[in-house]
Amino acid sequence: MHATIRMTRAEAAEPELWAYLAMVVAPDYVVWRHKGAVGKDGGSPSATGDRFLGPHYKQAFARLWWAAEMFRDGEDYRPAEVACSNQDMVNTTLRLSVVDHRPTARALVRVLESLTAAETSLLGDKVNALSSAVNAAGCTLMYEVLAPDEPLHLDGLMGWIRDAEWSASVPWDRLPEGPDDGPVPQQSVDRLTSYFEELLQAAPVRQRKGAEGSGPQGGVSLAKLGE
Repeated sequence: MHATIRMTRAEAAEPELWAYLAMVVAPDYVVWRHKGAVGKDGGSPSATGDRFLGPHYKQAFARLWWAAEMFRDGEDYRPAEVACSNQDMVNTTLRLSVVDHRPTARALVRVLESLTAAETSLLGDKVNALSSAVNAAGCTLMYEVLAPDEPLHLDGLMGWIRDAEWSASVPWDRLPEGPDDGPVPQQSVDRLTSYFEELLQAAPVRQRKGAEGSGPQGGVSLAKLGE
């Protein structure tokens, strides 16, 4: 999605674009991906209105594009793939303004990687606890000062957008390359990763009903999208 629809964040912030995709180009996808259970009245399953016209973290197409944009590391989409492997990371963290800061978003994914590798139980609940703790701490801490980011290489971004006119279709058997607008500073990511791990240790984990015994993949639901 992100490597096919190449644009700036300002362009992607226009809700009309996503509404057109959802309501004119591919409404069948929206219903297929987000249809709920059959209602009590026996009616057919359908997707809720916010999957067509909702905010960027709910709208069916916008959430995919913004997940890739927020969690990628320059031209490397692998961190975004990790983030999208966990539904709670996308559903919760994508709502937060702190992920506009690239080292913050990258550090969140690093913590998720560690939790997944350790086969942590109740993974989705801990991701939600982490997101809440990071967001709350961001009210008093300036992550931009604690872990500075580098300015984006706008020439690389705009060149990547222009290249879409004659670039080959995005491959399905491997991750494509994103815009070469500069990697996230690793020193800043390391600093925030350590801090976020400390936050998670002290954060209260609210266990959801029916989550007993759920394994590390309990929150996964985006795999069938093929981002």
